[in-house]
Amino acid sequence: MIFLVVTFVMQLVIRRYRPADKDTVLTLFSTGILEHIRPCFYNAMTSPLYLTITPTLCVVGYLLGSVFGAVLFPAAWVGLIYYCCHEVYASVIRVRLRTDMQDIPGNFLSRPDDCFWVAEAEVGARAQVVGMVAVVAKHSGTEKYGEMFRMIISPQYRRMGLGFRLTQTAVDFCKEQGFSKVVLQTTSTQMAAVVLYSKVGFNRVHSNVKGLAAHWIISLARVTIIRMEKYLNVLKCHN
Repeated sequence: MIFLVVTFVMQLVIRRYRPADKDTVLTLFSTGILEHIRPCFYNAMTSPLYLTITPTLCVVGYLLGSVFGAVLFPAAWVGLIYYCCHEVYASVIRVRLRTDMQDIPGNFLSRPDDCFWVAEAEVGARAQVVGMVAVVAKHSGTEKYGEMFRMIISPQYRRMGLGFRLTQTAVDFCKEQGFSKVVLQTTSTQMAAVVLYSKVGFNRVHSNVKGLAAHWIISLARVTIIRMEKYLNVLKCHN
């Protein structure tokens, strides 16, 4: 018996964004952000506080009304939390699609200190954008540093080292530009990203509940915005 094994060799190429990438990039951006709604909702509803609130509302509804109240009260609560989790991430898409992501060349490629990369997977003769990352130069007094944005990877291309490669591409670019450090923001829902950034050398420096959605929405969704940074010049960070 003869077994025929066909192996597909996949190449991952990281390159600068091109205008022809826009539709694919915007779709990947939107779907990548919306992915976080489900884990956000799960993390919120399984927190000790919400595990107490939900059955308590069931009891209160029953005591104040009937079996209908016992169902309605907790259902309304769960619906509110899901709305908040959805709005935390949907607001990011709404704002970004009408601002910086609407004109990627103008907002990320018009200055030499900024850049936007895509990861392109090539299987045979077919190429597809499967990831992205961007860096924008920032200034604080005399200090110039880079802020990393838009790290998104298509689900089927994760756990292949692509996240590390995209992050390292951004970090290397910041070194070449002479930046003092690289900073980024992620959320408490994206713990896999936090682990990745920590492995690359980023340190968690600050957490808050400020975001594009209203403060009460972020608070009810129990999402924390995590700021991380990586110094590129050890001597400079001690001056």
